[in-house]
Amino acid sequence: MQQQQQQRRMFTAALLALVFILAAVSTTEAGKKEKPEKKAKKSDCGEWQWSVCVPTSGDCGLGTREGTRTGAECKQTTKTQKCKIPCNWKKQFGAECKYQFQAWGECDLNTALKTRTGNLKRALHNADCQKTVTISKPCGKLTKPKPQGKFHFLK
Repeated sequence: MQQQQQQRRMFTAALLALVFILAAVSTTEAGKKEKPEKKAKKSDCGEWQWSVCVPTSGDCGLGTREGTRTGAECKQTTKTQKCKIPCNWKKQFGAECKYQFQAWGECDLNTALKTRTGNLKRALHNADCQKTVTISKPCGKLTKPKPQGKFHFLK
């Protein structure tokens, strides 16, 4: 009997604790003010239009490009951005033109060059890029047959 009374007290205490916790949570939630949703501000600002990358010095390396956009209520209508022009064969196509290249072709023994073709993958910053480009490079060392026979060492 005593054990049953003790169990009832524990159950009552647990139930009161649960009621207290629920009351505290609902009071806290009720105290929070709902934030009014921000109105989506419709901007009349146009998309950024970017110039080509102009190197700071020389014809490649670090440089800048100018961006402009239109819109009566735009806070910013011009800005300058840093950019980089590669100092290698890619500069002939423009730093903003990204190509997917095929494998190198066989070496042309008449010109000692090998070529490959690239298809435009992506044009960055509204760049004007060729759809397909072809590049060439020297074949490298042509393997010559090794001479057969005795070797002579100089002393």
